[in-house]
Amino acid sequence: MQLDPHIIDTLMRDLVSHDRAPSAFLLYLFLWRQTRGEGRDAFGASLAELASDTGLSKSSVQNSLRRLKRRGLVSARRQGPTSACFYHVHEPWRRGGR
Repeated sequence: MQLDPHIIDTLMRDLVSHDRAPSAFLLYLFLWRQTRGEGRDAFGASLAELASDTGLSKSSVQNSLRRLKRRGLVSARRQGPTSACFYHVHEPWRRGGR
């Protein structure tokens, strides 16, 4: 699947410049690639795995996830208290947002 131009043209500027959260943009791109880019609905990973895969610190991943969830760009589901989360990427600018 091809990356939606809105992600670069609008979302990047919004997260990096306005929110001053480049790590959130980087994490969104990574999760987009693992889900929509691969034709999947969700991607399962621990915080440590996300940190390792993106080169971010675990605390940066946690803060970025909070920001992305608050903005409705990512949602997470956990099957149990000790299991890794499954992340779903949203594109609210598209009709239906999924």
